[in-house]
Amino acid sequence: MTGEHINTAPLLVGIMPKQHPEVLQTATMLAARLGVPLVCAYVDEASYLVEWDPARSAHRLSLHPDADDDMLALTTGLKSQVQATVDNLPPDRGTLDWSFRTLTGDPARALGQVAAELDSPIIIVGTSERGFSHWLSEALNGSVGAWLSHHQSRPVLVVPYRMPAHEDRP
Repeated sequence: MTGEHINTAPLLVGIMPKQHPEVLQTATMLAARLGVPLVCAYVDEASYLVEWDPARSAHRLSLHPDADDDMLALTTGLKSQVQATVDNLPPDRGTLDWSFRTLTGDPARALGQVAAELDSPIIIVGTSERGFSHWLSEALNGSVGAWLSHHQSRPVLVVPYRMPAHEDRP
């Protein structure tokens, strides 16, 4: 067997604002080490899927049309965060091709659908933040990582929040 990559399908990572940086750092390092592209996906839960077009991503129909400026600012910020993380890869890792997709609806289902479309070998997500509001949200909505690991056939890498539970976030 040669050193060529057999599968060059991209890795898929779910990202969101204020997510702990270990998720994106882990995804970029893994993609760079494997020599495959990385698709970074943000799921806008406030919108819903009108039409699925694999060639162009999802068309969104917002319940709040004025939110489009907010969405542009949010996605621009997320793209900048991804680029900064890619720029901080060690020089010996080479370059990393990455792309950004905005999805709509339920995060777990949207990530699962895009992973199937891309034939992604793995889906990377983070654990939820600690605290009552995050616990309540997860109790009501469920864990994205848990849903993915139980309802589709692709491996799921759940990146833990690395700060010990007894320490507070700075």
